[in-house]
Amino acid sequence: MSERAAPRALTLLLGIAAAVVVLAGIRAVGTIVGTIVLALVLTIAVSPIRSYLTRRGAPGWLVVLVPFSVVIVVLVGMVAILITAVVQLAVILPTYSDRFNRLLADAQSWAAARGIAPQVNKALQSLDPGKALEFAQGLLSGVLGILSGLLLVVVLLLAMSLDAPIITRVMSRASAERPAMVEALGTFARKTRRYLLVSTFFGLICAVLDVVALYVLSVPLPLLWGVLALITNYIPNIGFVVGLVPPALLGLLTGGLRTMVLVIIAYMVINVVVQSFIQPKFLGDAVGLTTTATFVSLIVWATVLGPLGALLAIPLTLLTRALFIDSDPSAKWSGALISGDVPKERPPA
Repeated sequence: MSERAAPRALTLLLGIAAAVVVLAGIRAVGTIVGTIVLALVLTIAVSPIRSYLTRRGAPGWLVVLVPFSVVIVVLVGMVAILITAVVQLAVILPTYSDRFNRLLADAQSWAAARGIAPQVNKALQSLDPGKALEFAQGLLSGVLGILSGLLLVVVLLLAMSLDAPIITRVMSRASAERPAMVEALGTFARKTRRYLLVSTFFGLICAVLDVVALYVLSVPLPLLWGVLALITNYIPNIGFVVGLVPPALLGLLTGGLRTMVLVIIAYMVINVVVQSFIQPKFLGDAVGLTTTATFVSLIVWATVLGPLGALLAIPLTLLTRALFIDSDPSAKWSGALISGDVPKERPPA
């Protein structure tokens, strides 16, 4: 007598409950998980260099050293730019206190002339120009805190670089016994590299154009905001908004409302055109995720892991898909809902 299958609704509810429990557990150790995934993504990003050196017959120590050094140079260079710019920001922000006070006075006068002074004054009470230096110092402390976190990333990156040749051999031999899983993990690695390549390419375009626009508008520290634009480009859909806020506010302090509006227009023209019309055509083919799946992944991983989850939303979703969908041949329709690629119908027998 065959066993009775569980109702589909019950299976679905149990799956959702298990997902909630797992995500809650990941959130509890979010710092550790985020660091490990970041190191894994960086290791995958430079794996073509490792493969090239291996094919050329390079010694083992060089196969490990060169990809590791490439990542370290990129990380150190980016952090050095951020630290330099944030230090400059901490120095210049207090000089805008008088300008800030004048803007507050103008806003109060404008509100009084239109009979909405109570509402506007209540909103402006939370703005304290004396907090400018405190904000800058906190930002600098946050960047220094990132350095301590990067130390753990570097250690994990070195460990993964050392183990990469071993893992490659293990995956090669496991392909005979677990072909679906090996293929799914290989697809995850390829799509992650494509995602990083496409996002970096278009992020650099946006960053360069943003820096030029900010330089023309005389907004201080354009290089800092350019690096920020590059980093936030890895956040799907809403990344450019995060990178827009600081230069827009600084433009308000330096050049008034007109400069802030011009900064917003410049960012919208540059980033919306590139990220909303051009980049998705390449990114969709690179990662195989629908727009809805991309946006939902951003919400979920940002909630679970915070800002690092937002940056790693696409790689984390690709990894989840590889482990739970692509590795299971019977889940092809679930994968189609995420990727938008409808499986081909089987020919009639």
